[in-house]
Amino acid sequence: MADFDFVAIDARGQEKAGHVAAATIEAARATLDKRRLYVVRIEPGSAPPPRGRALLSLPSLGNRMTGKQLTLFTRQLATLNRVSPLEESLRTIQRQTEQDQVRAIVSTVHSGVVEGRRLSDAMGREPKSFPPLYRAMVSAGESSGTLPTILDRLSALLERQAEIRGKLITTMAYPAVLAVVAMGVVAALMIFVVPQVVQQFDTVGQTLPLLTRIVMAISYFLAHYWWLLLLIAAALGAIAWRALKEPQIRLAFDSWLLRLPLLGRLLRDLHAARMARTLSTMVASRLPLLEGLALTAGTIKNTRLKIATDEIVEAIRGGGSLSAAMRRSEVFPPLLVYLAASGEAAGRLDEMLERAADYLEREFDRFTATALSLLEPLIIVLMGGVVATIVLSILLPILQLETLAGQ
Repeated sequence: MADFDFVAIDARGQEKAGHVAAATIEAARATLDKRRLYVVRIEPGSAPPPRGRALLSLPSLGNRMTGKQLTLFTRQLATLNRVSPLEESLRTIQRQTEQDQVRAIVSTVHSGVVEGRRLSDAMGREPKSFPPLYRAMVSAGESSGTLPTILDRLSALLERQAEIRGKLITTMAYPAVLAVVAMGVVAALMIFVVPQVVQQFDTVGQTLPLLTRIVMAISYFLAHYWWLLLLIAAALGAIAWRALKEPQIRLAFDSWLLRLPLLGRLLRDLHAARMARTLSTMVASRLPLLEGLALTAGTIKNTRLKIATDEIVEAIRGGGSLSAAMRRSEVFPPLLVYLAASGEAAGRLDEMLERAADYLEREFDRFTATALSLLEPLIIVLMGGVVATIVLSILLPILQLETLAGQ
């Protein structure tokens, strides 16, 4: 395709200059006519960006939208595109955006649309902000003429994923902070309090209780060799990080994670719910199932789950069904497999996948609420046990001295 420079008048009587990509000059005129632009001049060109607006046509290097920003952008675009042309919708979002980073990204997409590119192709200029799965769904909406509907489904999908991600962070934040505070309190007691108290017993000349001697030894080690613990922790972390770079070790580790009684189920259900909801949205949008699965596989971090998804893609490509491929992988919840099979039999795969996602997400909510209610008192009990042990190690010598004094 060639690029053509043009000068045109829009419906408001304002002059617009830019460039459009098309196979011929007649196709370029037709493209501009569809955008309700009256062509004043059009000629072949190299499509340089207008002077002073170079940033609008160049990818914003190093910038990317966060998940929250992408969700907000998608919802805004879905709403505005129902009442205004795409180019105007993007320009409105660009003007209303407060973050410079997001404004630069939207400007890049907007300039691509102004040049005559499809929205999905313009988003391809910012691959860090718009992942392949996102662009594929936008492309499907453009091809079928249902872009506003697809954008609505995309925004609902992103909002639900953000909600699940927020619940997970909220669930883990409080126990993590509580555990860090507990370890800080214990460390302060062992390093600063215990040595000051226990050194009073050095001149007694009596053998201290075993518990007291153990606590004193640990306290001495923490006070004088804390740096060694940091070095060991850093070395172990570096070794683990390097080992997980090996495919076989990473596969074994990820498989072991999925077999853990609680964490394994959480990881499996989270992935299954995300996959089911994504596939439901793509099937409802008339996007090929194989393409959706292949793009979804690229976003999975767990190696075992990624291999299972790749195997499903190959099985379906060979003529198999989605439910049968899931069943053979043995890593997906039975409910998801059953509902997928029911949806395939009834010709309502998108609806059944959505129901499976809803159920798995509700199970995730109940599971995390139960785990949190058990984890909080467990941390408190453990901290209380450690503090009680330290206090007992101090009291035992005092009781021993009182016994000796009374004899």
